[in-house]
Amino acid sequence: MAAISEPATAGRRSPFDWLQTTLPKLVLAPSFAVTIICVYGFILFTLYLSFTSSTMLPSFNWAGLIQYEKLWADPKWYISLANLGIYGVLYIGISTAIGLLLAILLDQRIRIEGALRTIYLYPMAISFIVTGTAWKWILNPGLGLDKLMHDLGWTSFTFDWLINGDMAIYTVVIAGVWQSSGFVMAMFLAGLRGVDSDILKAAAIDGATLPQTYRRIIIPLMRPVFLSAFVVSAHLAIKSFDLVMALTAGGPGTSTWMPALYMYSLTFTRNQMGLGAASAVIMLATISAIIVPYLYSELRGGRRD
Repeated sequence: MAAISEPATAGRRSPFDWLQTTLPKLVLAPSFAVTIICVYGFILFTLYLSFTSSTMLPSFNWAGLIQYEKLWADPKWYISLANLGIYGVLYIGISTAIGLLLAILLDQRIRIEGALRTIYLYPMAISFIVTGTAWKWILNPGLGLDKLMHDLGWTSFTFDWLINGDMAIYTVVIAGVWQSSGFVMAMFLAGLRGVDSDILKAAAIDGATLPQTYRRIIIPLMRPVFLSAFVVSAHLAIKSFDLVMALTAGGPGTSTWMPALYMYSLTFTRNQMGLGAASAVIMLATISAIIVPYLYSELRGGRRD
């Protein structure tokens, strides 16, 4: 009889087992529902609004591609795209170069590595609003770097990029690079520390100098890190809003407008909700075009492993 009852007993689940299995699902269900509604639900809502004639308030009258036609006929949209191109290329390129250089320097096992790593990473710990505000003070001709040099006796020194329409976009680049270079450095440093030491020993035995080792062996091995740094930096550049808003507020004029600021201006100050939604959809499509292939390659690589 005992042998017959054992399978029935083994097939039963105790209340504790049921609670252990179900409780995580119950805890995660509210946050999962909020994510579905507030993220993906509003993405779909924005997508629909871009095909309507919405102005100050949402309108559900289908208008086809009229908002996209207006968007691509607006000169300010092209100004925003041009500024994004300048900012994106310089921001990604300079951040990557500085981050790689700092990572290589820290990879030499210097004594104060921990302190330097903390200093370099600190800017990423603060918000873009704080960064923009701080650099607005630093670059302000009346109270920042310009005034400091004049007080030190260098009266011929001028640095008025913040109020110069042709140069203002480069102040955004300076602030963005200052904040993100440390994060890129951390990514490269993690990659450098993951290089097999046997490869380095073999290169040293073959007579390769340290610069040759980095240029011909180590840096080519960093291709996945380069790709990750590009993806992270690119999506930060495309959706940049708070840094621009705090530093220049889009000025002088529209000289530092970028797509995120363009979308905000149309939606919340000019009562063009449908047009703002269309610009948001274009931004989402651009970010997806960068991130989706990266995720696909990562998942594909994971399956091969």
